[in-house]
Amino acid sequence: MRILVVSDVHSNLVALEAVVADAGTVDGVWQLGDVVGYGPDPNGVVRRLRDLGAVGVRGNHDAAALGGGEIEWFNPDARRAMEWTRGVLADDAREWLDALPERLAVDTAELVHGSPRQPLWEYILSAPIARENLDRLAGAIGLHGHTHVPLAWLDADGQVELLEAADGTRGSLAGRRALVNPGSVGQPRDGDRRASYLILDPAAGTISWHRVAYDVDAVQRAMRRLPLPPSLSSRLALGL
Repeated sequence: MRILVVSDVHSNLVALEAVVADAGTVDGVWQLGDVVGYGPDPNGVVRRLRDLGAVGVRGNHDAAALGGGEIEWFNPDARRAMEWTRGVLADDAREWLDALPERLAVDTAELVHGSPRQPLWEYILSAPIARENLDRLAGAIGLHGHTHVPLAWLDADGQVELLEAADGTRGSLAGRRALVNPGSVGQPRDGDRRASYLILDPAAGTISWHRVAYDVDAVQRAMRRLPLPPSLSSRLALGL
């Protein structure tokens, strides 16, 4: 079984289409939140995921897009982009986002945006935080996004092993509990501007990360035509 796992698309339809094409034939699409925010095409991304039959969860940007107080925690540029997103979000896109839960169990996996402990907000950035969240996992595999960095935290006999992922990195969970981050489709922050995604085989317990180039210039041009902060388009070229 091949499951395409994506996260943090952030209204970047061009990047999402590149990922879908690169992944090829899959048995399902799971998304880990922050479908909207930052980018130029929130409605297009929502509709594409809906048409793909994607299942998944909401992120803090998705909650903010629905009018939630999460926007109060955003930096000025993120807030400005979210205010624009709220103004252009179509009714059908809003309904799709509103139906997303904060956490979802699928097969042996638990899907969240931030962490099992705090689904919307917590960043899993250190071994101690990973340890606490591994202990809270309901299933064998915890899939999360939010940091925009592809990696996995593996339970290794009570210790935590970090697997940093690049294009083509593969791993076997071998029955161990794991927290796995596919990285970001629409706004990578690990110094690689290419869209990042994960292929998961839940039954075999295998994972592989992949990167695919997309037309960053086209997305930047689209963003510059809209009242979005210039910093959000500029960072796409750097993968930061």
